[in-house]
This record gives sequence, structure tokens and C-alpha cells, in this order.
Amino acid sequence: MKKARKASVRRKTGETSVSVNLNIDGKGNSKIKTGIAFLDHMLTLFAKHGLFDLEIKAKGDLEVDLHHTNEDVGICLGQAFAKALGNKQGIRRFGEKTIPMDEALVNVRVAVDISGRPFFNNIKSERPCEDKDVQGGYNLEYTRHFFQAVINNFPITLHISILEASSDMHHLLEAIFKAAAKALDEATRIDPRVKGIPSTKGRL
Repeated sequence: MKKARKASVRRKTGETSVSVNLNIDGKGNSKIKTGIAFLDHMLTLFAKHGLFDLEIKAKGDLEVDLHHTNEDVGICLGQAFAKALGNKQGIRRFGEKTIPMDEALVNVRVAVDISGRPFFNNIKSERPCEDKDVQGGYNLEYTRHFFQAVINNFPITLHISILEASSDMHHLLEAIFKAAAKALDEATRIDPRVKGIPSTKGRL
């Protein structure tokens, strides 16, 4: 019988209180309430397109800034993935997806290696990309902080590349979260041909 790849994580500090429940082998169901409406939207998309069941509740000092809540949600999501994957037996390990977004001329590629080594390319843009706030003040820099927090706690190699970008920041960030979800879904998927840990080292 296949072991359920699920995890629950709780984190409480003087700045935030966060809880995350994750099922990697889900159906894309989600219930997200972080207090940051745009991040809620992005994480709902992330769950849907990665086919992860995801529940997140967060309360933070949003009267100060979005930073603490945004980062701590990323920390907990990363810890949940690491905990749910366990020793990573049988996974495909690698994933890569390119996502276009409608008329906005947005094109984003995300590549993942569940390597056990944290590396993030900090979202590389092939062409100049102006960082604009979307509703509620969320922007590309907050997205960078979010994914950095994830990989600091879920040690993977993560490359996010903006191949084309228009002035529509909403569509750009949406493409990033969707591509990250699809790449992680591919990388975390069990491949029946893989026996044991997918590394010549014998561990990841």
C-alpha cells in the first residue's frame, strides 16, 4: 500500500501564525487564507495546477508590511513539501514547464531539481522587466522572497526564467506560480520505473 504523501506544519512567531496542510497526491483542492488577497489567488492557482490539496491559514502583522506573512507562508510550504516527500524514493526528481499567458505576451519557464541542495536563480528575466505592484501591493520582489523562503526549507534547485513579459504584472506572477506548480508536480510524481532514490549517491 502506497504511503500517503501528506504533511502538516505549524509556525508561530511574534510576527505571524501560520498553518499548512499539504497532500502532494491530491486533486487540486485548496482553502487559502493568508490575509494577502493576491497571494491567496496565486496559491489557489498553484494548488489547482499542481494537483496538490492545500490548506493554508495565516495571520500576520500586515499593518507593518506584507513581508513577514509572505515569507513565513513560504517557509511553512517548503517545510510541508520536505516533510511530505520524506526520503524521496521513486520520484522523477526533475520537472520543467513553460507557461504562456494569453494576450499579455508573458512567457515563463520553471525548472526544478529535487536535489537536496538549495539554489534559486532569483527569477531571471531575459529582457528588461519593470516591477509593478498589483492589487494590495504584491509584486515581483515579494514573489522572489516567497520562493526563496520555500527553497530554504525544501532544498531544491529552482530556476524561474521570464522569457517574455508585458506590463501586465498580474499575468506575469500568475504564469510564475502556474509554471512552478506544474514543474513541481512533474518532479514529485512517482515513476514506477524508478527504484529507490533517484541519485547515484543513494540519497537526496
